[in-house]
Amino acid sequence: MIDNVEDTPNWLTCGACGNDGATGAIAPHSISIGVPSPSEDGRATQFSIAATVPFTNIYWYQQHTPVRDQLSFLMYEFDLYIPVGSENAPQAIEFECQQILNGWVYNYSWQAIYTMNLWRIFNYGAKQWESANVSFQHFTPGTWHHMVAEYHNDVTTHSVFHDALTVDGTRYPLNIRHDAFFSGSNDQFTNAIQLDSNLHPDPYSIMVDKMKITYK
Repeated sequence: MIDNVEDTPNWLTCGACGNDGATGAIAPHSISIGVPSPSEDGRATQFSIAATVPFTNIYWYQQHTPVRDQLSFLMYEFDLYIPVGSENAPQAIEFECQQILNGWVYNYSWQAIYTMNLWRIFNYGAKQWESANVSFQHFTPGTWHHMVAEYHNDVTTHSVFHDALTVDGTRYPLNIRHDAFFSGSNDQFTNAIQLDSNLHPDPYSIMVDKMKITYK
């Protein structure tokens, strides 16, 4: 288990990699670690985007010790806070874990897409977002929301499974399978969060606390 992931100074970003096609303008952005309020344990992390070009995005990620075995269970868990006034600003909020093992990419991504009121998952091989058939209710501002995503993989068949999503205690079983993607890259294990800007584009921030990655 990796606990309090949001508190570490190891967050990285990669320029325009969060944009469609991983090209275009880089949205101005910032990250503040150890924010005392609002927080749940005295230390939250604030992610902010202030795009000047519509539909530009920022992707933050952390690299961890590679997991060199099949993941029979993977859970990505955190609490999310949307400040009052930012409740309608995002185009989307995205989060993921990703394992690369023996050159195969096992990507576990979720997207709360505001314009569609829908939860979507990313088909990494096809490079497209697909509906999870779960409605997205916009996050109520000024309060904390508990997120839990469950996954596993099969390294024999090179399969990625989205098992369930839990939002504020309501669990949505899924069992959605995708093919892994062969990239030939070195073994890696990462987690990430991304903020997407809308048409206007409106600046906004989110707070994250109690971020945890559990696997076996």
